[in-house]
Amino acid sequence: MNKTTFHISQMDCPSEEQMIRMKLENFEEVKQLCFDLSNRKLEVYHTTNVAGIHQAIHELGLKDELKGTEEAELPVAGDDEAQQRKILWWVLGINFTFFVVEMTTGWISSSMGLIADSLDMLADSIVYGLSLLVVGSTAIRKKKVTKASGYFQMILALIGFSEVLRRFFRESETPVFQLMIIVSIFALMGNLISLWLINKNQSKEAHMQASAIFTSNDIIVNAGVMVAGILVYYLNSKWPDLVIGGLVFTVVMQGAFRILKLSK
Repeated sequence: MNKTTFHISQMDCPSEEQMIRMKLENFEEVKQLCFDLSNRKLEVYHTTNVAGIHQAIHELGLKDELKGTEEAELPVAGDDEAQQRKILWWVLGINFTFFVVEMTTGWISSSMGLIADSLDMLADSIVYGLSLLVVGSTAIRKKKVTKASGYFQMILALIGFSEVLRRFFRESETPVFQLMIIVSIFALMGNLISLWLINKNQSKEAHMQASAIFTSNDIIVNAGVMVAGILVYYLNSKWPDLVIGGLVFTVVMQGAFRILKLSK
């Protein structure tokens, strides 16, 4: 058994991980993949020459670098899969719940920041749900579900961008900053609970590490919406809300492109 280590500069979230998994799933010589997203490292356990595997990874355009190959024993899989799935279901539930809450309060308060944050929550829900939905499915079904999710996420981002532009060029009311701040605080608490659940598992497996990265990014977005709410209050202006909304929709659109690239 051989172990080949890659450094992949643009591998930092579940989208890239799933992209690599789907690219290599038809390689019979690949026995196991070990991802370390925080360090952009991938370890491939395989039985034959690594050239074909390296070429397949390189075709994804994620700025890969082959660090070396050595003989190694295949790692023994952990026995806490059921616990990990339970945690991911909880995280999925929290994300989808706050998607509904923030979308509703976003329209009520006229806040694009809350609406954008809600779509970011939905985007994360799609990633978590996709991972749970297609476990054990065929490669063709995985790609079909992935493509549908990517287009759905792109449509949501485009609708969001169009609303930001509409409010930018037309007169619109100043968002209700109290709702922006209060709802963002509750969303922040939800993401902190999700991060606590993930870290409590103390798993070194890739999908759990990826979930921790996604949730940490959500916490930053929540803080951004809160700051925008404070600026709306002090400046008595809609511009901070539109700016944070546009930034978050950009992140959602980037996620859609990543998912669509994954489905090819």
